[in-house]
Amino acid sequence: MSEKPFDEPRIALNCIYTKRGDAGETSLVGGQRVPKDAPRIEAYGTVDELNAFVGLAAVSCSEDSRLAPLAAILQRVQHELFNLGSILATQPADVHPNQPRVTSAEIAQLEREIDAMNAGLPPLRSFVLPGGTRLNAELHVTRTICRRAERLIVALTREESVPPEVIPYLNRLSDAMFVWSRWVNHVLGVPEVLWEPNAAASGREDLP
Repeated sequence: MSEKPFDEPRIALNCIYTKRGDAGETSLVGGQRVPKDAPRIEAYGTVDELNAFVGLAAVSCSEDSRLAPLAAILQRVQHELFNLGSILATQPADVHPNQPRVTSAEIAQLEREIDAMNAGLPPLRSFVLPGGTRLNAELHVTRTICRRAERLIVALTREESVPPEVIPYLNRLSDAMFVWSRWVNHVLGVPEVLWEPNAAASGREDLP
């Protein structure tokens, strides 16, 4: 068996509040104190938000055995997102060789899963809207948060160094979430909600 690529956690969370952040600053992994609204904090904070919603979607998956393959994927993605947050919370000079991060292996795995699930889906004839099932809508929420995280990290790269795998991973993950949202409705036998421009008020004749 190959050696694990990342160090295991070495933390002890005994006291949850420290009061050190009461002045609006927080610490990076290397100990640097930075404002809580700094671009790096905003970036990994949004990844944390994304992780929370992925966890919600994973719980929804557990409610139907037909969705078990996706539940397993989402649970893995939660660990990957925490690894991504670890590397974003670290200045480049403080990164350790075995510090958790996302790698090309995570990107390649997402690509395989996108291709496998997309292969069984009907071709799209229109843009789709979130809906049909609660889980579909939850996955669209994760997709949009993922895109926001990606935008924030693109902005961060203009000021600071970010590992090259981070943006491709998030880019691929948001694509995967779109495919997963379609796959969910397909597996559950629920029609997709297709965009109809004339379903807007201006195109309806049945409205007063």
